Amino acid sequence: MQSLSEIDTTSKRASKAVGFSWGIAEEIGKAVRNLELFGLPGIINLNLYLKKIKKKHPHKINKIEKENKNKELCPIYCGVALLDQCKQLEVLSNIKFYNVNFPMLILPFVSKASEILGKKILIQFNNTSFLLNFNKSILSKNVDKQIVTLASEINIELLDNANSFSEKEWKELYKLSEETFVEESESLKSKGAGAGLTDND
Repeated sequence: MQSLSEIDTTSKRASKAVGFSWGIAEEIGKAVRNLELFGLPGIINLNLYLKKIKKKHPHKINKIEKENKNKELCPIYCGVALLDQCKQLEVLSNIKFYNVNFPMLILPFVSKASEILGKKILIQFNNTSFLLNFNKSILSKNVDKQIVTLASEINIELLDNANSFSEKEWKELYKLSEETFVEESESLKSKGAGAGLTDND
């Protein structure tokens, strides 16, 4: 079994070999590593995508709009542009991409954006949805294929931060936690941090 370090390095070198700059290749290496770490098919999708573009390198995307259209969009350049213009995501709150090749490859870039923005992000394409949690995990639903060669539409939505519990549940738990509080006495004060120290300056 290949290590995450091997996955990162080989993905980076292979990406450079088909025409990506070393800087972008570095990002691809980390992205594929994260996909595999989250149990998603990074290597298989990258391998097929690099074969596809080896003789014709894809166009970059310079500016992220609310709707991004082209005959075919590169998931790598879309992902990198999203990271570069991360704050734009917050302003738009909902972004669409059309005709994206191998859309699985955009996921780790948006996952990183989730961490930077401090918000969960929902991505949907081809009846599949992914919930990105601050670059700590990716929860998926209805994933029936390891390889999706083209997504006609990708919808990216920033979710409002909210507790998964009610205010009543929180107050009940907090009240229970108060039973561990110890009332401070003179004896405890004298043993606390900094007690008994003398300033010799």
